[in-house]
Amino acid sequence: MPKTDSSRLIVLGVSGGIAAYKAAELVRLLTDRGYQVQVVMTKAAQRFIGALTFASLSGRKVITDLFEDNTSPTGESAIEHIAVAQQADLLLIAPATADVIAKFTHGLADDFLTTMHLAYDGPIVIAPAMNSNMWAHPATQENIAQLRARGATIIDPDAGELACGMVGPGRLAEPERIANAAERALLAESPGARDLASETVLVTAGPTCEPLDPVRFLSNRSSGRMGYALAEEARSRGARVILVSGPVVLAPPRDCELVSVETAAQMHQAVLDHLSDATVFVSVAAVADYRPRTVAALKLKKQTASLTLELEPTPDILQEVGRLKGNRTIVGFAAETNDVVEYARAKLTAKNCDLIVANPVGADAAGTGFGSSQNQGWLVERSGEAVALPPMAKREMASRILDRVAELRRKVESSVTAR
Repeated sequence: MPKTDSSRLIVLGVSGGIAAYKAAELVRLLTDRGYQVQVVMTKAAQRFIGALTFASLSGRKVITDLFEDNTSPTGESAIEHIAVAQQADLLLIAPATADVIAKFTHGLADDFLTTMHLAYDGPIVIAPAMNSNMWAHPATQENIAQLRARGATIIDPDAGELACGMVGPGRLAEPERIANAAERALLAESPGARDLASETVLVTAGPTCEPLDPVRFLSNRSSGRMGYALAEEARSRGARVILVSGPVVLAPPRDCELVSVETAAQMHQAVLDHLSDATVFVSVAAVADYRPRTVAALKLKKQTASLTLELEPTPDILQEVGRLKGNRTIVGFAAETNDVVEYARAKLTAKNCDLIVANPVGADAAGTGFGSSQNQGWLVERSGEAVALPPMAKREMASRILDRVAELRRKVESSVTAR
């Protein structure tokens, strides 16, 4: 059975250099995406940043010495560089100095990181960082070429002003770029990595904002994280992804077609504009149910008297897509404060969905849902079955949802072929 993101282990090797501080942000990005991260530091790296920083971010003991006490909390012992090599799903080196690159190339093993490298046989991603002259030196370039030839992914450094005062290539790539490369390398190893390669997935995400006047609007607490996680996961599994997003403060998912909107009416139109291309529709956005009937041309001034707003319904995007369903697979979301599964079952039928993701919100869902990096709930099927989803990273939940979508798409394809 393939590992989920939360069970996949990335070993992050941090070598010496001023860019070592950026590795802390890299740990945060990877753990936010649901991966386990085991940090291994060289002695030189410890001169630039403390092990406690990485231990706090990863929730794991940082390995700093080949010969330290290797007794586990359960009392078991192991040759740790072999044990870690066997457990790792990816070896990521960031920053990678010229010294570590040379040792990897020539098979030297004089510390934990280089020794573990020789015992490891999985995917390797290397993000070099060094002085421009060191990067350009023929020895370094020959080493990089050899590592590439062996299958390692090399993330070429960025150009810019370096800590030494020089300007040129050598800066460590940005953590987001490194995290994306690491994730691609992991997904390339996954048995089901391309199971949506023939699909076009249309996703809505985030809140909508319904203006009252030029300053104020009605909205909700949606952060867009769940929708963006689904877009990223679908893209990583080979799908073409069109993401229709309300206003969020998230970086656009890589390699997705982003359509930015603000109001429910704009989201409705954007969905209809792209629906003909979609084989899968995932309605994650927290679309406003109502909007002001009239929008003031000028800012409304505060008065002592009460203010009454007249609201009208917004277009029901999911219901209209359900009406136009055809051979599409439709996934809806239902965020409820009570009777979560019952409301989800009713919504599934009313909106002609194949699947509803039912999420509890409010006091009973502390730490998950709106604004959180985690989510929980149930997958509610047409059969009425509700599969519990315990609290997990939103990217992992996205993976669980799309596992089921991939199964549903295979059934659709089989049915069409049989006709």
